[in-house]
Amino acid sequence: MTRDTTIKKVQAAHSPVGAMGQKFLVAGKTMSMRLWEAVPEGEAAQPYAHRDYETIGYAIKGKARLELEGQEITLEPGDCWLVPAGAEHLYHIDEPFTAVEATSPPAEIDNRD
Repeated sequence: MTRDTTIKKVQAAHSPVGAMGQKFLVAGKTMSMRLWEAVPEGEAAQPYAHRDYETIGYAIKGKARLELEGQEITLEPGDCWLVPAGAEHLYHIDEPFTAVEATSPPAEIDNRD
């Protein structure tokens, strides 16, 4: 078995931007990171469901609420969260929100996002 010794460095300022405004940061074979910067107040038009990836996040700035399968939590700077693969969820942005998320497998591969 060959060891992977690849090293990657990504500058967020030059990262590709997805359809929902997220910046795709670094991606490996089994996980990736993305940045949501100053997401404006409001909410997604409809709940996200059946994503083929697990998401963990870390709130940097602002305030949001995450509604997940009938539960709701408030996300503020310093909070971390988990969205299991396949779980229906919806974000309500109460104050411009900045967060970093990691997804496994990578959200941007094979049109998962």
